[in-house]
Order: sequence, then structure tokens, then C-alpha cells
Amino acid sequence: MSSHRTRRRFLEATGVAGVAALAGCSGNGGDGGDGSDGSDGSDGSDGSDGSDGSDGSDGGDSGSRLSWHAGGTGGTYYPLSNEFKTIVEANTDFSLNVQSTGASVENVGSLADGSADFALIQNDIASFAKNGTGIDAFQDNAIENLQGVATLYPETITLVTLAGNDISSVDDLSGATINTGDLGSGTQVNAVQILESLGISDYNEQNAGFSQASEQLANGDIDAAFVVGGWPVGAIEDLANTNDLEIVPIAGDNREAVKEDASWFADDTIPGGTYSGVEDDVDTVAVQAMIATNSEVSADTVETVTAAIFDNLGELTIKTDFITADSAQDGMSIELHEGAASYFDA
Repeated sequence: MSSHRTRRRFLEATGVAGVAALAGCSGNGGDGGDGSDGSDGSDGSDGSDGSDGSDGSDGGDSGSRLSWHAGGTGGTYYPLSNEFKTIVEANTDFSLNVQSTGASVENVGSLADGSADFALIQNDIASFAKNGTGIDAFQDNAIENLQGVATLYPETITLVTLAGNDISSVDDLSGATINTGDLGSGTQVNAVQILESLGISDYNEQNAGFSQASEQLANGDIDAAFVVGGWPVGAIEDLANTNDLEIVPIAGDNREAVKEDASWFADDTIPGGTYSGVEDDVDTVAVQAMIATNSEVSADTVETVTAAIFDNLGELTIKTDFITADSAQDGMSIELHEGAASYFDA
């Protein structure tokens, strides 16, 4: 991938594959649909059934086994999904098969064809998919069975580099080698949106999940990387512990330009001290993480799983300042599943 134009060809190819997967979305899903393979990004290295890994191929021989698609192991979706798994299995008769994936776009395809019962996705990707617009994977191919459950927390767009790379603003990215996230992920979509909004077209693109992007930065293989997820992101924390890094702000006129072109972006700030060596607050933008499902999952199942999670939020250790029942419909960008609507009385 040597240029922005080459990147677009890859994204178009991803869109074709996504459309092929979505073509099977004719109501063949169900409460126990089997898991397959994604904010938040993925290194693609492993799946998980919650604690030690699974290939996701055996999900759902019965209605009590549910497939939950997360994101990469280096982001927030994956560990948070495993906390949801623990809560749901402790408070219901359901078991959850949590799968590591490429995150939002991939997860929409899995929900569409019924291979996932629940998934974490970004609210902007959800809107694109439901309305058949926005990106190639969904253009004129609306995912009609996609439905919402709850919004969770802001997913911060973090543009990270090493201190020695002489990149202190987005304008310095011209001519740089940039990891924009896994092909087809919400991270890649957001990164390209931001670069296009700011007129950055002369760059070399790499595509990998958060963990691999951190390795690329440490090895000098890339100049900067976009990461989308709730701070602190584990892969960035690990990088900061061994390297002097810099978080590049998306601020001022640049931030206003990004928001003008894409209304789903909102102001966000990464507090100073979030990452070792980054002492000052850094202004940026964010989208919203959400739980989604498909219309073939029964109302009783969705209500039971939703109730288990939101009645036991005290068991969570991740994003606890943001995930609440009161805010669970803030930023909901698609139609709510009837089971979730019943729980939230929405």
C-alpha cells in the first residue's frame, strides 16, 4: 500500500467482500448463531471464548450459546466484552463465545449474516450500515436487520507517534507512513475521514491492528498510527512504557473541519498523564462505542442479556465512568431492538 489511491482500492475490495457476506442476511440468524471471526482494530492473532481462546467455530448449537464479536486484543472492545461475558454467564442461563475480530465493519457483516448475535461497533459505522451509505462496504447495501442495544462510552481518536519523528501536528503527516488501522475496521474509516477532511492525501498507508501498529512504531517502520478506542488503550500504554511517544492533537481549526465534514465526531480530550510521558491534555475527537444485535435474535434474549449487563454494572472494571443505564441511548444512531427497548422503556 503505497498511496492513498492504493488504499482506496483495498477499501473497495473490502467493500466487495463485505457485500458478499451481507448478501446472506435473509433471516437465517438466531439466538444461538455460531460465531465466526471489527474502533476497534485487531492484530488478528486469536479468538477467545472468554478466558483462553477459541476459534469461534462451534458457537450456538442451542439457544443458550450466544456469539459475541469484539475487536482486537490490543484495544478496549475485547477485554470489555470478556467482562460482559462474565456478567452474563453469572446472571443468566446463556453462555457467550467472545471472538477477537477486526472490529466495527467486520462485526456488522457478522451480525448481518447471523454468525454473531451481539457485537461491539462504532455508532458512525452503525449509521452507515443501516442506511446503506458512507463507505463502500455499505453503499446502496443497507443492512436492514442491524439493530441497536446500548451505547457505552466515547471512542477517542488517538493519533500517536514517537517523539523523535518530528510530527507535532496533523499537517506534518504529509509524506509520512501511517498505520490507519485494520482493513475494513472502524479505525480505518475514521482515519481516512480525518485525513481527507484535512487535505492530507500524500501518505503511505499501512493496515494493522493496535498491537502490531505499536510494534511498527517502535521499530521505525511507520511514522504515526491512528488508534480508536476508549483511553487508556493497552497497546499505547505498553508503547509508552518503553518509548518516548507523542499524542498528536486534532484541535482548533482542524478539529472544526473534521466535525463539519462528519457530524458523528464530537470533541474529546485525552487527559494529561493517561500515558507515561504525556503530561499535558491533548484535544482530539471521538465517536461512540455501542452494543448491536440483529433483528433475528429474540426479544427475550436481548432483554435478558441487556438486563444482566446493566443491572450489574458494578461488576465492570473498564470504562466505569461512562457506561450507565441513564446514558445508554445517548448517541444511538440506529433503530433499537425491541428487547433493548423493553429493558430501557424506550
